[in-house]
Amino acid sequence: MKYSKYGVAALLLAALLFSVDGLLRRHLYTLPPSVIVFYEHLFGLIILAPFAIASFKAFKKLTRKQWYAITGVAFLSGAVGTILYTAALGRVQFIDFSVVVLLQQLNPIFAITASAILLREPLTRRFVGLAAVALAAAYVVTFPALTVNFSTGSGTAVAALYAVGAAAAWGTSTAFSKYALKDTSTLHITTARFGITPFFALVFVWLSGSAGALGSITLSEFKYLVAITFSTGMVALLIYYFGLKRILASRAALIELTWPLSAVIVGYIWLDQGLTLTQGIGAIVLTGSIYLIAKDANKQALAKPGLKKK
Repeated sequence: MKYSKYGVAALLLAALLFSVDGLLRRHLYTLPPSVIVFYEHLFGLIILAPFAIASFKAFKKLTRKQWYAITGVAFLSGAVGTILYTAALGRVQFIDFSVVVLLQQLNPIFAITASAILLREPLTRRFVGLAAVALAAAYVVTFPALTVNFSTGSGTAVAALYAVGAAAAWGTSTAFSKYALKDTSTLHITTARFGITPFFALVFVWLSGSAGALGSITLSEFKYLVAITFSTGMVALLIYYFGLKRILASRAALIELTWPLSAVIVGYIWLDQGLTLTQGIGAIVLTGSIYLIAKDANKQALAKPGLKKK
């Protein structure tokens, strides 16, 4: 597999788009997260469908295992992860935008742990140690006073759990995404994901008792949903998959560290939300720990037969 500079550029652009996603998504805090996820995937499917139908035969070439992988991605990443992330961003009164995004950097820990459980890949002591440091740093970022903020009731803790849950869902689905992209186009995998995710989202709409909100979308909310689709949603995901297909998944984790750094800048400029000194230290330790974890994973991947260091 050749290392592609276009893959790096695509992942950097996707990370930058993901970092401003919260700015748009926060304006939809009055809508149930499952409803937001349903509509953004439905809109994406409507836009992608004509292009995918023009080359419909490509779907027939997908193997059964690829369809299983796509379904796993649609459920974990498309539905569960995005719903939890949206729910965390919706708790604007409890947790800062940049904190929600910083907690997403726990993603590689869950990705590697999932590989250990599902693929029986060994976990090194170094990984366990770095993961413990990263989790401690994530706690500091969330609770800079080093104690749970009970003044908001369970608000801050629940918002943080939503954010960490999103990281777990997205991290676990990384391997599925990489497998689904094998020998096929980014367009078709993205279309398949956007075609399946709305069904899972509808299940969560029903379970949360939010069916009534499906027909009460305002014009302003509709505009924000369309904006997400054409920027930080469908378009960003197409760009991300384009890049992921061209480089090692472990190397992608290194590049994606652009996301939290740009998110902190976005939060400071547009939302006037800076980090405290304690949070800043925690963010540096968190990012550094994840960098080392991703770097180790990249070395292990390159050491496998058939892969050469570029």
